[in-house]
Amino acid sequence: MTHLYDLPIQPVQCYVTASYPCSYLEGQNARSQVVAPGPQIDQELYSILVENGFRRSGLFTYRPHCPRCRACIPVRIRVRDFSPSRVQRRVWKQHRCLEARSLPLRFEPEHFSLYTRYQHARHREITPDRTGEDQYRQFLLQSSLPTRLVEFREKGQLRMVSLIDELAQGLSSVYTFYEPDMPGTSYGTYNILWQIEECQTQGLPWLYLGYWIRSCAKMAYKSRFQPLEAWVSGAWISFPELLESLDSPIR
Repeated sequence: MTHLYDLPIQPVQCYVTASYPCSYLEGQNARSQVVAPGPQIDQELYSILVENGFRRSGLFTYRPHCPRCRACIPVRIRVRDFSPSRVQRRVWKQHRCLEARSLPLRFEPEHFSLYTRYQHARHREITPDRTGEDQYRQFLLQSSLPTRLVEFREKGQLRMVSLIDELAQGLSSVYTFYEPDMPGTSYGTYNILWQIEECQTQGLPWLYLGYWIRSCAKMAYKSRFQPLEAWVSGAWISFPELLESLDSPIR
């Protein structure tokens, strides 16, 4: 067990996992630093942990801890200065017909069916343990925080579901899944725009998007939402500063 003495709170204990196959970079292994015990992490503590590069999956709060890799970089949108691009404005207009409704954090068969379809469409090699009901409940429906489950419908038809954590300083986008069999739609982009608007309505300065991974298309899209900040070496820096540091030759 180790302690996170660099955090501005009483030290919390954490452990480092064994090596496991990386979910984002093919052929690489990963390790994570996990805060323990997960179920006792409340909104105040989690808000501080997110400020220090952590994220949660179900009741597990973690951050990457790979000895020779720094590809996973926590990012957040500075909401007050966000200005949508021309493409994003078009997506916003296209999907304004979606009706959003917040529900209790509970199992809904219709949501699970959409999640299963989404997973099979998104991942070529999918295993039963990734789409089973127990895995779905543990991954998305367990939380010790104020968490919103928001469904989006179009003329009564379910199109998208989003899980969002409420933090002291903003919102954290946990996971979103949507109808995969509708060409010409941009549900993922619309969902982030919708969360940005939620932050603006509530007067919250930050929307946390989790990890940006430059070489992974599934995670690199986050850089399209500017201004973006990145957590590097214990501090939040602007996205241009991040790119400059990544592109600078090693001396």
